[in-house]
Amino acid sequence: MKNHLGIKIALGINFIVFAILLNSVGTVIMQVINVYDVPKFDASVLEQYKDLTIAVVSFLIGTFLPKIGYKKSMLISLGLVTLICLYMPFTNAFWHTKLLFFVIGFSFAMVKVSVYSTVGLVTSDAKEHSGLMNTLEGLFMVGVLIGYWLFGYFIDPSDPASSGWLNVYFVLAALSAAAFVFMLFSTLDESAIAEKKDTKLSEDFKEMFALIVKPLVYVFVISAFIYVLIEQGIGTWLPTFNNKILFLPADMSVQLTSILAASSAVGRLGAGQILKKLDWFPVLSLSLVVCIILILVSLPLTYGIEEGSISGWQQAPVAAFLFPMIGLFLAPVYPAINSAVLSSLPKQMHSAMTGLIVVFSALGGTTGSRITGYVFEHFTGQTAFYLYVVPIGLLIISLYFLNRHSKKHALN
Repeated sequence: MKNHLGIKIALGINFIVFAILLNSVGTVIMQVINVYDVPKFDASVLEQYKDLTIAVVSFLIGTFLPKIGYKKSMLISLGLVTLICLYMPFTNAFWHTKLLFFVIGFSFAMVKVSVYSTVGLVTSDAKEHSGLMNTLEGLFMVGVLIGYWLFGYFIDPSDPASSGWLNVYFVLAALSAAAFVFMLFSTLDESAIAEKKDTKLSEDFKEMFALIVKPLVYVFVISAFIYVLIEQGIGTWLPTFNNKILFLPADMSVQLTSILAASSAVGRLGAGQILKKLDWFPVLSLSLVVCIILILVSLPLTYGIEEGSISGWQQAPVAAFLFPMIGLFLAPVYPAINSAVLSSLPKQMHSAMTGLIVVFSALGGTTGSRITGYVFEHFTGQTAFYLYVVPIGLLIISLYFLNRHSKKHALN
């Protein structure tokens, strides 16, 4: 149990580090628009460099990681992001940010598959699995929250185009290096997946494809795709929405986005307790209905704001505080459905299933960001966010079928 505690802490630190790096994409998009004068739709390509890399790498290594070892894979990933973060402050061009998110995407693909698979090795039943999954995803949102304030601190509100904001990557390199050291000295027993080290890659890929044809799994991956489309689209574009639609200063636009991360962290950590006692489907369905209500109530409050009228927190419009509360009700969906599927599988299949989870999550994330960037560029930011009512409605429907199939089918 002592060893399990150590590796659980290491997994949490890993998630915090990568939460800061991954979710900095919204802030970086805002900065490349302001600093390099890149059009909004072109800037949204950074999401693709991150998410498509995650999707491709997850597909290729999802079944291969047990052969490398989960701990070793996480160490490799932390080493790579430490190096790229040390490199970033010495650069000042748009293409460097593309390289940054390519490396982050590659590394996170290995980390997420490893972390999700490791959860199955250090938990003994479905309830413990769900609790640890929600805790890790809650810590992920804490990392997102830290990231918004960290980046906001390094952005000069009097000169948003200054390259000084790149110094934040020195801090991120130090955090990544610290996570590497903690993981290095943590103990992880991977004997439960020892048999996977001897299987052929062709057999591993067949196993992954065999999973996706099961009704429960393909309904799940549709749900995961839609969820991340919503979450990533909103999270990525909220700093730019605050800056270009609500006319908040650049540093304040990033810091106010932290409300979304904070509410998401509370939502996930709270749901971890609630879902131990209540069935997940009615809880998540009600939460998504509240998300729709928040969109319809808060967005009308964003019209009529004059540019230059806001210089501090006291002048910030109500919508700047109200809309990000959507995270409280949206965030519990992802860990709940992931845990429901993973806890029903044998431990040696967790890597393959997690590969599918990460692939479709990444595809959903880049799709959501690109659609939002296009609508934001050619219509308005309000229109882009209003449109999320549609996928939220589709998500409720997909969760209905996921719930129905989960009661009818057993995967193991």
